[in-house]
This record gives sequence, C-alpha cells and structure tokens, in this order.
Amino acid sequence: MTEHVFPTAVVTGAGSGIGAATARRLAAEGHHVVLAGRRTERIEAVAREIADAGGSAEARALDVTDRAAVRAFADALGDRPLTLLVNNAGGALGTEHVDATDPDDWRTMYEVNVLGTLHVTQALLPRLEAAEGTVIVLSSTAAFVAYEGGGGYAAAKHGEHALAATLRLELCGRPVRVVEIAPGMVRTDEFALNRMRGDADRAAAVYDGVPDPLTAEDVADTIAWTASRPPHVNVDLLVVRPRAQAAQHRVHRVTG
Repeated sequence: MTEHVFPTAVVTGAGSGIGAATARRLAAEGHHVVLAGRRTERIEAVAREIADAGGSAEARALDVTDRAAVRAFADALGDRPLTLLVNNAGGALGTEHVDATDPDDWRTMYEVNVLGTLHVTQALLPRLEAAEGTVIVLSSTAAFVAYEGGGGYAAAKHGEHALAATLRLELCGRPVRVVEIAPGMVRTDEFALNRMRGDADRAAAVYDGVPDPLTAEDVADTIAWTASRPPHVNVDLLVVRPRAQAAQHRVHRVTG
C-alpha cells in the first residue's frame, strides 16, 4: 500500500495566537504542518496538541530575522511537497509618538515583519513554485492607514504590503499564488501585551467595550479559506475586521 503523503504547510510565528490557530486549522484540513518559531517549548506544545488530535505536525526552532538560520531551516525540510507558506511572524512594539519613539523598536519591527517575511519567502520560493504553491502574507489594516502612536508598526506593515504586491507582480505567469490578509482588531493573548511591554491593564484597555473582536481562529479560518481556493483563483488582498470596527478610528464600544 502506498503511504499517503500530506502536503506541507510552513507557518512562522506558530507558537501562539494566529500562528498556532492556523497550524491547528491547516493540520485539521490535511496538511503536514511545520511550526516555526523562536520559542521551542511553545511550538513543540502546539505540535504535540496537533498530533494528539490525529494531525501531522513538527516543530522547528527558527528566528526569521536570521538569514543563515532560515536557509538551514529550508534545507532541512525534507522531500515533502511544499504547497503553502504562511508568513505570520511579526508584531508591534510601543505606542510612542514619532518624536519620542526609540529607533531600535522601529528596527526590530521592520526586521521581523518585513525582512523576516523576505528571508523565509526567498528561501522557500523554489519549492513552492515546484509544487504550484501559495505564499500568504499576514499584514494588517495598519498597512493602509496610519494612526497616532503606530508609526513604526504602520511603516513595517506598509513595507510588508509592498513586498506582497511586488512579489505578485514579479511572479505573474509562474505557478505561485501570493495572498495578503490584513486583519483589523484581533484579540490574542500576546499581541497587545507585547506592544504594551507587558502592561496587562493597558493591553486589556485596547479591547475595552468592543463586542466580539476577532479571534485567532477567525483569522485562521480566513487563511485556510484563501489557501483552499482552486489553483487558478488568487485572493490578492483580503481585509478582515470585526463588525464593531468600521475603520482604524471607528470602533464601536459598549459602555456602562
């Protein structure tokens, strides 16, 4: 009997939040999922959870800002067909205004969000093309609208949007899809907490009164849907927000 070979999906930043939810969802849909992330214990825990549920997964430690490590990661993936890359690793640091911000925070956000996506995409693109695969870039609504206190994050996400749009143009005629998904307000355990430098009260205040912000599972559902379209269908850009958020500055909050 011929052993069934699962198509492989690589998910970066897979130890928590959207990345972990995406790994679980893709495994449930029949992918062998390679979970990549800096925190080995977190990605290994998610991989075990997937395996316990009957899915196929493996955890590989990776810092997407380390170009040599990314190349070694790509070389070690084995012979499975690589059909999907989800560039999810990213994040925001701080809410200071431009005149008071720390350039190191901007540098960190750019290196993770933009250069991390570049490193991983470059390293895996030949294999994705060989399998007629899909590159998904997780940007943000901050890629299109700036806001006070969000200069560094918006700049990084604008850069990530430009990367995705340019790559799609450059790959036109070749068998690779490039999808950008731009979430709005998503409540996860770590995003706002990291941005607020561990201040749990300030992190919770981001979502105060907002009925039903998006969850990591909502975004994972969107990722899985775009990846499962017929091969000739490319969802160039999908903006997904909670119903309570009409725009960056227009959020319905329940008071009292």
